[in-house]
Amino acid sequence: MPFKIKILKSISFLLFTSLFVQNTIAQKVKIDAVGVVVGKNIVLDSDIEKFKLELENSSEGKIKISDCEMLEQLMLQKLLAHHAVVDSIVVSDAEVDSQVERNIQFFSQEYGSIEKVVEAYGFNDIEDLKIELFGIEKENSLIQKEQLQITENIDVTPEEIRIYFNGLKDKGELPEFPAEIQIAQLVLNAEATQEELDRVVNKLLKIKKEIEAGSSFKMKAIINSNDPGVTDNGGRYTIDKNSTFIKEFKETAFSLDVNQVSEPIKSKFGYHIIQLHQIRGETRVASHILIQPEIPQEKLDETKEKLEKIKTDIDSGVLTFDEAVKKYSQDKDTKNNGGLIVNPYSGESTFDLTRMDPALYARVNNLQKGEMSDVFYDEERGGKKMYKVMIMKDRTNTHIADMVDDYVKVQSLALQKKKQETIAKWSREKIGDTYIKISKEFQKCTFEKNWTKEISN
Repeated sequence: MPFKIKILKSISFLLFTSLFVQNTIAQKVKIDAVGVVVGKNIVLDSDIEKFKLELENSSEGKIKISDCEMLEQLMLQKLLAHHAVVDSIVVSDAEVDSQVERNIQFFSQEYGSIEKVVEAYGFNDIEDLKIELFGIEKENSLIQKEQLQITENIDVTPEEIRIYFNGLKDKGELPEFPAEIQIAQLVLNAEATQEELDRVVNKLLKIKKEIEAGSSFKMKAIINSNDPGVTDNGGRYTIDKNSTFIKEFKETAFSLDVNQVSEPIKSKFGYHIIQLHQIRGETRVASHILIQPEIPQEKLDETKEKLEKIKTDIDSGVLTFDEAVKKYSQDKDTKNNGGLIVNPYSGESTFDLTRMDPALYARVNNLQKGEMSDVFYDEERGGKKMYKVMIMKDRTNTHIADMVDDYVKVQSLALQKKKQETIAKWSREKIGDTYIKISKEFQKCTFEKNWTKEISN
């Protein structure tokens, strides 16, 4: 099997589904030729080139793939989507809407505003963008759920893991694992004074009264809100109970009647008032105004000095880093696990040095195991200000896979391979039960599976 294909097969099918979100909307293409029909789903000629380019870019040129190879991967996606419908897999509109909103938020952050997103991708307006994304996400969700259904009972035994590892070793194909680190943090927040908190709450109460008297919530939000997205959406969001919005926002939105304005509520971002606009089944459309308390410089200096003293106590052996975290840290996500930072992409406590956030990388790259960083200032996107100190808990260099040291990683790769084999077996069986029509342009392709049941003229 060619090297490029072996790499391709090691990539989760979810890569391709995510590409739809990240890249299908990259440009609105004019109607072009249909390359393949799978069930009621189609693959356009333009899709093949678009996905090839994305795959090559995402692999930094390490993966090269032909049109025929790309087409077969896309056909598999369409086969999964088709049979998800046949198998009566349910994807709710609320579920899709929630993902669409998350994508829009992501794109807005990347481009600076939703208007720039719409302009860059060539859509008429945000509603046009949402319609496109809805269709993409609907199919993605169907594919993912169908894959989960096919592989839900798949597991690997220790013997299967051993055979998998030895097979790679015998062929000289053991993977190279990148340098990884495990880091922990101790965080002290710079808190506003009680007088400042009272000022913020009173200001929100005044705005609430003005809105209830007839003032425009949207205009009040644009003038007063510290939400960076307010100029794009007037503080308006569509949410459901699975949305990634903060707990306080969701709970309040679901407790309000239509047009009702909430009392001021506190979150990690500051203080909010929320107005509910619409109820759409399990979905709510609501707006908020966020005001963040101001923190004076003397509070910042006081927080820094306190953390520097704690660091000195750790350095001198008065207490361990873990003890200091438990006693002093104000970060709720890491306080109870020794300060360990979880990788948001993998859900694990290890970070690939080559794929870290650049700001975090700069802070920890030169630390050796057991070393602490200097005390430094940090500020969350929501406006919270704090000082931090980090410690390098563990560090491994780039290395070839080892059965003992990397058992969990090897296990994951073996499981992934077994799932891919299961899906491949499933697809060979389902091809025979599915209407498939391949255009004449691709009839000379050599596929791994027998897709060429019918050639169109």
